[in-house]
Amino acid sequence: MENFYMFVLMCIFFIILPGPDTAITTKNTVTAGKSGGLKTLFGICCALLIHTSAAVLGLSAIIVKSALIFSVFKYVGAVYLIYLGVKTLWSLKNKEVAASAEMNTKSKFASKSCFKQGFLTNLLNPKIAILFLTFFPQFVDPGSNTFLPFVIMGTTYTVLTILWSVLYVHLIHQISNFMKKPKTQNIIEGLTGTILIGFGIRLFLEKAHH
Repeated sequence: MENFYMFVLMCIFFIILPGPDTAITTKNTVTAGKSGGLKTLFGICCALLIHTSAAVLGLSAIIVKSALIFSVFKYVGAVYLIYLGVKTLWSLKNKEVAASAEMNTKSKFASKSCFKQGFLTNLLNPKIAILFLTFFPQFVDPGSNTFLPFVIMGTTYTVLTILWSVLYVHLIHQISNFMKKPKTQNIIEGLTGTILIGFGIRLFLEKAHH
């Protein structure tokens, strides 16, 4: 493997760059507290490990090279992001009706689904497969076996994601008094819902590169 430090630097850039993972982590940290954010992070990391395994086994290459499989993967991911965005905006509309007594129940329920949301948001994002298959090979010696380097790079990417996301969730939680204000929470959820729908539409309309 070549230029490991450059690889780490590039990974940090990719991870910090806001995307669907950041949007869903922010929303779940605000609505379900630190545990909700961490469960979302755990879901994202489990999905990243599956992407790593797929890249190592060559499945990601098949997904990226097959127009049909890639399109199915892309459209399912796009529909899921749009669904999450609409669901978030819809919950805003119904919020005024909710009594404060049922807010705790809602928060517990939201916390339980945080892992699933983080997991599916990342797993159904074909851009992660493309990232692994186009970015990782640049740091592998030409003609060498890619198995071990891909495992190292996938694990490194996941660990860096964990470190950044834990810090991010902690920061969001630290300013939770401000973030938990109904007005602030409504703005965040409204923005998150719109952003998720935007990411979904962008993914849906994006042409596959083959």
